[in-house]
Formats: sequence, C-alpha cells, structure tokens
Amino acid sequence: MTTPCQTTDLKVYLINLDRATERLARMTYRLNAVPLAFERVPAVDGRSLTFPTPDFSELSFKLLHGRRRIPSEVGCYLSHVECARRLLATDARYALILEDDVAFSDDFAEVLEAAVACSASWDILRLSELNTGPKLPYAPLIGQRNLAVALLREKGAGAYVINRRAAEWFVKRLVPMRLSWDIAFDLEYLSGLRASFVYPVPADQRTETVSQIQNDVRSAKLPRWRYLSVLPYRAYLESTRVVMRLYRLIRLRVSETWIVAGADKKD
Repeated sequence: MTTPCQTTDLKVYLINLDRATERLARMTYRLNAVPLAFERVPAVDGRSLTFPTPDFSELSFKLLHGRRRIPSEVGCYLSHVECARRLLATDARYALILEDDVAFSDDFAEVLEAAVACSASWDILRLSELNTGPKLPYAPLIGQRNLAVALLREKGAGAYVINRRAAEWFVKRLVPMRLSWDIAFDLEYLSGLRASFVYPVPADQRTETVSQIQNDVRSAKLPRWRYLSVLPYRAYLESTRVVMRLYRLIRLRVSETWIVAGADKKD
C-alpha cells in the first residue's frame, strides 16, 4: 500500500517550538514509525511577540473569551495559520497539521490514506480529540473506524487534515485572532465549510502531562461580569452548531443510504 508520505498531494506539517527539542525528538520517532515524511514548522513563540499586533484583536478576545491574552496561546494560533499558508504556497491539495504532543495508532497511515480518498465529504478532517463528546457516523472508513459528525464543540487540534478551501479560510477569515484556536477552527459551519471526524480517533493528544498553554488560562481570566458578553455568544455558537451539523449529518446519511441502495440493485 502507498503510504501518505509518498504522495505529493499531502503535506505533513509538525508545529514545534525551537526550545521544545525533547518533543521534536519524540515526534520524529513516532512519525518515522508510521512512516510519514514531515516538514517541521517552527512554532510562533509567544514570548517573542510584541503587542499590540495586527494579528491579534485584544478587544474581541476579551469580549468573546472573557479573559486576557496568553502570549503562548497567540503563538499557537498563528502557528496553525502558518501551516495553512505553507499549504497554499504549494501545489498540494491537503495538509496534515500536527502539534508536537500526539501519538498515532498502528493503522494511522491506512486510516489517513482512506480518509483522503473520501475527501469529497469534508474540508476539515479531525483525527484527535481532547474531550469525548458524541460523534455520529455517516459512512464506514476502514476497520472499525468511521467518518462522523460531532454535534457539540470538540476541544483539541493535535491532528487534523485540511484541504485548500479550508486553508484559505484559515488565512483570510481567521486572522486577526479573536478566539483560541480550537474554538475558532471549530466554527467552519458558519462559513459554509464541512468538518468531519475519523472515529474512533487514530491520534492521541493526551501524551503530555504538562500543557504549554493551559497552565496560564486561570490567571488570565477576567471578572465574572465580563461573561455578560461571552455567554450569549457561546449560546449562539452552540445552538447553531447543533442545528447546522445535524442538518449536514442527515443529508450525509441519506446520501449514503441511496449509494448503498443503488449498489444493491446493481448486484
């Protein structure tokens, strides 16, 4: 079987801070074992950023998040956008974007190849998760894994694939930063894009005991009254997410049913 690293249609980008040498060593070992050829993308170091910057909206972040900026979080966000820019600078159709704290299942290469072959149904394909909300399947993929839709917000951006349409959205619509990355890129449905999961997920993002970002979240929170702007916005996002993704899921399942029925008639 041809592994994904042997096709020019898929770029693999690994986000890694220059000072995170141990993480790079671990990820190099894991990626070589898949095997996947990858390009290291030096992460934007939040410590080196100067604020204010046109890439970050301080006011929007406070109103929509209810907390102050965390420089490392801004750096993480801009690093994901940089991966999209790199894809658009090539002729490749897809990019696998990885953070440097994921581990891979034994069938990761086969799952990735099968998922890219089914790319007509998604613009963003998520391969990892940090919470375990329900993912509702709409098509079998390989083995026990399915293509699925998540109706609720899913945290984590450790491993996912994007096509060029999603990359353009990242670059043109998600800058300046107004939300944390795992919230922002989970809002594809508001821009007419389609996100799917491979489920069960083939990448594990719970491999590191210490987060480079989350330790600073508590100290960055603003007074509770700030949530007067946050809560209505979050309620709008959650309600529209359920409605729009449920509608998409129904259409996908109906389409899959017709395909199966047509194949049965031919037989």
